[in-house]
Amino acid sequence: MRSAQSLTKEEKQDKVFRVFETIAKGYDRANVRISLGMQDSWKEMLIREAVRRPRNRVLDLCTGTGDIAIGIAKAGAKYSITGMDFSPSMLRVAARKAKRLGITNIRWRKGNAMKIPCGDAYFDAVSISFGLRNCADPQQVLEEIYRVLRPGGEILCLESFVPDSTVVKPFYRLYFGRIMPLLGGGRSNRKEYEWLQESTESFLRSKELSHLMRRCGFVDVRVRRRMMGACAMHVAVKPGCRKQ
Repeated sequence: MRSAQSLTKEEKQDKVFRVFETIAKGYDRANVRISLGMQDSWKEMLIREAVRRPRNRVLDLCTGTGDIAIGIAKAGAKYSITGMDFSPSMLRVAARKAKRLGITNIRWRKGNAMKIPCGDAYFDAVSISFGLRNCADPQQVLEEIYRVLRPGGEILCLESFVPDSTVVKPFYRLYFGRIMPLLGGGRSNRKEYEWLQESTESFLRSKELSHLMRRCGFVDVRVRRRMMGACAMHVAVKPGCRKQ
């Protein structure tokens, strides 16, 4: 399997599509195992931030199986939420989950994060969780998020990172490099989870993501770290008037 860094943008996009189409059905169960049960608290951190102030339109980009979109919908029933992903298999899982819960204020939509099929300044907030690192061009995604946000709107990005600590890093790499692929994918999908781990290794570090957000025009960048930096939420604002 070729490394993530050796792929062209088009090849990485195609690779990510095939990986998520393959693992969609077992994705939720695998995430519980590989996060050691902590993923719910990480996602809840983003959801609480998303509903901290009134919003009208919220985009959950790279929505996957829809946990963030559903969490925001449950907490803010008056919100109009779009859950967007380029994997039809993931969207089908998300739609079934929302239907079982009786949630009706989410529109599930197929779309590419690098070319969001929405107008300028349309959303009050855009969330993206554990998806930016799998995009072929993170800067282009951030620029697209900036475009579709209204002035004063927020980006909320939850992502996994290689910890900066030289003490923690060896244990992190042992777990995520050797143990996580087996916990997540078992024998049948181990290669897919090995590739997802590699995408984290080749992704920006947390401080680099903060700098990139600023270069794309965002201000007031705030970071909350969990699990010694292996997970972090970046929140930033598109300059302009913000509704209180």
